[in-house]
Amino acid sequence: MASFSRLSATFLCNAVARRICSTLLPLLCLACDGVSRPDDTLGMQSVARWEWHGRLAVEADSALTLVRMAIDTTHGGGDVALARFDFNPAVGEGDEYSLSLGLDLGHARDLRQNVPYALGPPPAPIPAYATVTCLCRPLKPDSVRGTFTLATRGLRQITGRVDATLYFTEWNDTARHVTYSLHQRIDLLK
Repeated sequence: MASFSRLSATFLCNAVARRICSTLLPLLCLACDGVSRPDDTLGMQSVARWEWHGRLAVEADSALTLVRMAIDTTHGGGDVALARFDFNPAVGEGDEYSLSLGLDLGHARDLRQNVPYALGPPPAPIPAYATVTCLCRPLKPDSVRGTFTLATRGLRQITGRVDATLYFTEWNDTARHVTYSLHQRIDLLK
């Protein structure tokens, strides 16, 4: 009888160990996704859009001191992405800001995984545009400099990493410049 209880305890222990390994191990692997890093910026991605046949439409409106950025799918084009990251760096109110990032990926299927592609104006392989929304003086976009690294591309999702500096100029004083850093994971959905 004692050997039977030891045998059933062993089977129970093995079953529990298998259950723990089959449920926790995948979760631990997701936590170490290889795209996120400990020193990432602390933005929360609130918008993620990827279109296969589109182009980025970036339009400045100096009368309202704003820049509109959208995806236009009526005229065809390549793979384009639009994402927004919301930041709240301090406990107080008034320092929150949002960064919107538009990427013209060309043909995403041609991008190789784990290769950092330069962002910015041509000749960079991935043209990028950015806007900022904040409780500050109105800012107009100058340029985006950095890299985009593709981690995975599926039928309906692109996961990657953006390591970039976004440059802006004040609308009323072109001598004043502001920069924002964006170093984090980006998830784009179709």
